[in-house]
Amino acid sequence: MKYLAVGIGGIIGSLLRFFVSNIHFGLSDEYLPLDTLIVNLLGSYLLGLLTGLYSRFPKLPSYIQLSIGTGLIGSFTTFSTFSNEMVQLMLDKLYMQVFIYFIGSFIGGLGMAYIGFLIGSGGKWKKVMSE
Repeated sequence: MKYLAVGIGGIIGSLLRFFVSNIHFGLSDEYLPLDTLIVNLLGSYLLGLLTGLYSRFPKLPSYIQLSIGTGLIGSFTTFSTFSNEMVQLMLDKLYMQVFIYFIGSFIGGLGMAYIGFLIGSGGKWKKVMSE
């Protein structure tokens, strides 16, 4: 059951990723891969939100958690694309964009996960972390 749940979530997540990467949000990816940045920040937020929700509803079946977290969000976000785009920016000698993309992804991802977790857990960060 768990494998099927992850597979179904993965199909949905990869289709959403493909869809979002073709929107471009009206922004140019000429100097910075914004579609990947937006997807990864959104995914960080959603995974943080779900983790917070799981802490509030611990009886949620594990196959649902796996389907959404590992399957859907795992296939929606992409570290490999981020890494490849970082290499391409370096090869193009766009060092300021490398810095902006790295900091935006790393700090932004942590921040979005934190905000999502706080919202999902109902603001009970200390209580969840101490249990």
